Amino acid sequence: MNAAIGIIGGSGLYDMAELTGREQHILTTPFGDPSGPYTLAMLRGKRVAFLARHGEGHRLMPSELNFRANIFGFKLLGVEAIISASAVGSLREELRPLDIAFPDQFIDRTFSRTATFFGNGLVAHVGFAHPFCEPLRLMTAASAEKVGARVHRGGTYVCMEGPQFSTLAESNLYRAWGAHVIGMTNLQEAKLAREAEICYTTMALVTDYDCWHPDHEAVTVEMIIQNLTQNAKTAQQVVAAAVEAYPGRQGCQCGSALASAIITRRDAISDAVKQDLAPIIGKYIP
Repeated sequence: MNAAIGIIGGSGLYDMAELTGREQHILTTPFGDPSGPYTLAMLRGKRVAFLARHGEGHRLMPSELNFRANIFGFKLLGVEAIISASAVGSLREELRPLDIAFPDQFIDRTFSRTATFFGNGLVAHVGFAHPFCEPLRLMTAASAEKVGARVHRGGTYVCMEGPQFSTLAESNLYRAWGAHVIGMTNLQEAKLAREAEICYTTMALVTDYDCWHPDHEAVTVEMIIQNLTQNAKTAQQVVAAAVEAYPGRQGCQCGSALASAIITRRDAISDAVKQDLAPIIGKYIP
């Protein structure tokens, strides 16, 4: 039941007529249960695995997501690359609603989340200067351009705790920092994917301007829902094109991120930790 490519997003992302042979797989992990079952299917000749980030019916708040279980589940399925789709607010005039940004940096404004598989007597420090897999990011951006989306390459994604949106002072602060979009979910996914040696990139789907914008007060829930629906349709096209174009890992070091990251002396690591993390550390610590 292995899949090469993982897709994280809303359930609307999976309503593709091209998907065939759908199967649902319920997994459990040493870190608990993922947000829901993984849907495995064939898409343009490749096996993919989908996960609804917030669970069926969007039941889970960003701070309630079990990020570790979600990414670990993809590892159990043999996934080597994850394309994440999520709604964001724009911090820049030129990033308009319905545009898609492919950021290359993060700023972390979360404070109550666990974003590592390590601990319990095992310490590792992975490099995170460049938090996205560059070949995967560029390939997915090119796929978005191919289907006619308005694409912005590069930029900084602010990941905030939520569930409330920013204050006006915060929004203006992030703009002063030079950030481009703001969301609540992708940073922990990227950190854990790096630890799991999985390539990762984000499709940041702009639904509205953040509260800094003078027209923000005119934004309604209906407008946002309409933009979310339209973004989901575009994201489906992008995902299909990206899956078709995906050549496998090329020119990145994501698959060896742990090679020099594990600090703990091998004989000090418990058998229980070795067993729990075997899918991630097994090739380094038998």
